[in-house]
Amino acid sequence: METSSFPYTLSLQNNAINDYLESLYNTILLKDIISRKRISDASMLQSVAEFIFDNIGLEVSSKKIADTMTSNGRKIDSRMVENYISSLTETYIIYKAKRYNIKGKEYLKSLEKYYVSDIAFRSALLGKKSMDVGYILENIVYLELLRRRYKVYVGKIDDAEVDFVAMNSDGIEYFQVSASVRDNSTLERELRSLRQIKDNYPKILLTLDEDPVADFGGIKKMNALDWLMKQS
Repeated sequence: METSSFPYTLSLQNNAINDYLESLYNTILLKDIISRKRISDASMLQSVAEFIFDNIGLEVSSKKIADTMTSNGRKIDSRMVENYISSLTETYIIYKAKRYNIKGKEYLKSLEKYYVSDIAFRSALLGKKSMDVGYILENIVYLELLRRRYKVYVGKIDDAEVDFVAMNSDGIEYFQVSASVRDNSTLERELRSLRQIKDNYPKILLTLDEDPVADFGGIKKMNALDWLMKQS
C-alpha cells in the first residue's frame, strides 16, 4: 500500500523506490506508448494518465475526462481521450473494470472504473497527498482478484453498487471494500447493496478493521489483510 509490489523494489531503500518507479513509468510511457503509437502530445497523454491515477475506484468516462481537462485549459476531445486510455490499458499501466448489471445479468457499456497496476506508480506521480486508504485498498483487492484468475466487474443492482463481481468457472463472489466499518452508518451502507442480491453466492465485506470475522445474514465481514494472505 505504501511502497510497491514490483520485486526489484525489495532491494531498494525508500528514497530510491520513487526514482525507480518514475524511470519504469517513463520507459513504458515513452517507449511502449508514445513511440509505438506515434503520439505527438506527450504531455496530454501524461495528463490523462494522472487524471485516471487520481480517480481510481471512481466512475469516469472519456467525456468526463475531456470536459474536465478542457475546462482547465487543456482542450481535448473524448475520442482522443479514448485513444490514450486504450494505449494505457494495452501496456497494463491501468486496468479497466467494466460494469455488470447483477439483476439483469448483462454487461453495461458506460461509466467504467479504472485501477492502476501498482499503487506506488500513483504515489510516485501524484505524491502522498492522494493517499485515500479506501480507494487504495479497493485497487489492491481488484489486482488480487485478477491474480486469482477471476474476471472482475463493477456490480450494479437497482440504485446500488457492488464494488466487485468476481466470476470464474466455479461461480461468482461479491465483494465490498471499505477502510473501516466501525461506524454503524458506514457498515449499513456497505451491507445494503450486498443484501439486495438474492442469489446464494458468497458475499464478502473486506475492511482494515482488526476485528473477528463476523456474519451479517450470510455476508461475511473479514480483515482484508487476512483475505489477501489466504492461499488460492
